[in-house]
This record gives sequence, C-alpha cells and structure tokens, in this order.
Amino acid sequence: MLAFILNRLVQAVIVMVSVAFIAFLLFQYVGDPVVFLLGQDAKPDQIRQLRQDLGLDRPFVVQFWHFLVNAAQGEFGLSLRQGAKVSRLIAERFPATLELSLVAAGLALLAGIPMGVYSALRRGSFLSQVFMTFSLLGVSLPTFLTGILLILVFAVTLGWFPSFGRGESIDLGWWTTGLLTRDGWLHVILPAITLAVFQLTLIMRLVRSEMLEVLRTDYIKFARARGLSNRAIHFGHALKNTLVPVMTITGLQLGGLIAFAIITETVFQWPGMGLLFIQAVTFADIPVMAAYLCLIALIFVVINLVVDLLYVVVDPRLRVGKAGGH
Repeated sequence: MLAFILNRLVQAVIVMVSVAFIAFLLFQYVGDPVVFLLGQDAKPDQIRQLRQDLGLDRPFVVQFWHFLVNAAQGEFGLSLRQGAKVSRLIAERFPATLELSLVAAGLALLAGIPMGVYSALRRGSFLSQVFMTFSLLGVSLPTFLTGILLILVFAVTLGWFPSFGRGESIDLGWWTTGLLTRDGWLHVILPAITLAVFQLTLIMRLVRSEMLEVLRTDYIKFARARGLSNRAIHFGHALKNTLVPVMTITGLQLGGLIAFAIITETVFQWPGMGLLFIQAVTFADIPVMAAYLCLIALIFVVINLVVDLLYVVVDPRLRVGKAGGH
C-alpha cells in the first residue's frame, strides 16, 4: 500500500509540474503584464524598470523556477485587473464554488444511484422509461439552457427561488458558507440542480448498465441457486460491485463540477472561482488564469488519489492482488 501511495504521489508531482509549466507559458505568450500594469503610454525607462522589478529580464529557466517556488507556496502575484493578491481572490471565491459543487454532487448521487438501480431492476416499468427519457434530456440539453429554463420557470414565473447571487452567508473564520442560512439554501438550489443534471444522468446510466452486467455474472446465478433473497442479491452483492466504476466517474465528475462550474456561475452570477476566471479571461488577467489552472489540476490530482485508495476499501480483490504483488 505504501509503495502504491508513493507511486501515485510521484505521478501527482509530475502532473502538477507539467500544469505549472503550461500556466507559466501564459505569462510568456499571452500578452505582456508590464503593458497591462503601466498602459500603452508608458515610457521605455518605466517599462525596463518594472520588468527588472518583476524579474522578467531573467532567463526563462530562472523565471520558471521562481514561479514553481511561489506556486508551491500559493503565491501567483497580483491580479492585473483588481490589483489584489491572487491568493486572496482565490481564497475568497473558493468556498462558494466548493459549496455549489458539493451540493450538486450530493444531488447527483442521491438521485442518480437509486434511479439507476431501479431502471436496471425494473427495466420494463413505466417509471423506468420515464427515467431513461429524463436521462436523454439531461445529456442533450446544454448547461446554460438548463439554467435559463430553471430561472424562467422557478424564479420568474413561480417566484419560488432567487435567480442570481449567493444569498446570505456566514463567516466561519477564514471560511464562508451559505448552507447555514435559509436564504443561502434558496440561492444555491437552482444553480446546484443546473450543475447536477448532467452528472445525475451520467451516474444513472452508468449504474444501470453496470448493474445489468453484474446481474448476468456467474456468482449472482450461484447466489440465486443458494436461495438468497432478491434483496440480498441486489443490494448485498450486485450493487456493491457496481459501485467500483461508479466511484471513478463520481470522483472525476466532482473535479469536473469544480472546474467546469464556469457556465453555471456565469448564468446565476454565482460569486465563485468560475465567474472570477471568466472575468480574468475577459481582461487577460494572466496571474488569475494561471492560479486557476494550477488549483484545478491540484483538485483533480487529490480526487484521483482518494478514488484510488477507495478502490482498495470497496473491492477486497484489489487488496489481495496488491498483497500478492508484494
């Protein structure tokens, strides 16, 4: 197990260095930060002095090394648009994005797994057909259209939920949350549903297909021959083995929810990292863009490592395989 973890950590370091290099290239080839800071009318002496102060006159390798050291400490310089430290901007926006992503992931899991199991066990039922039709709509509709439709129906027509913003939030030291207030929950419901619809349909279809595959295996037939009840077979044997590939998709999708919440945050003006990134792209705010790329890569790396470790917990065969390998 220790060798497995060390191997994954080495891979994670390689991935992070590669992403950091790509992010560093933004500073080299996407505009000149000196021009953004001083403007087009800056004098040559001012430009030369600022480039020297920022270390942009140093060799490429030296600049990249300093970028790596600062990135490892969570420092990406100042935002070219807001003039504030990028680390502070990210820290202010990250709780909102994580909160939205976790609520969306919870909705997708709590609805997707039962719907997938029911669709597999009751393939010919009317409700199963309704679930499959819903899954087609969920996969086909783009996220921004889903969000607009939800706003039109539940915010504009019915007036049940707010259409934008995060609502009232509570400061818990360096963390802020809206999940401890009624207004915060009202604001998070529509964007969370919008973000969860695609993930829900994906999980439902995956659980259904995996469940049908597992139910056709020999050990399920043997369990039936032993006289085990359908409940024990379906939920004690089939579902447990179905969850292994579901864990992979769920882990990756959680990272995807955080990384690609950009559209949802833009539609609902949710004050998270996605909205910050869109604003950074609009104004070519390179330090914010670089920090966003590195943070998203780190989130994916951590989630993949956790999922790999959960494999061993869920599937005993992997423990046996690793023990035999050692």
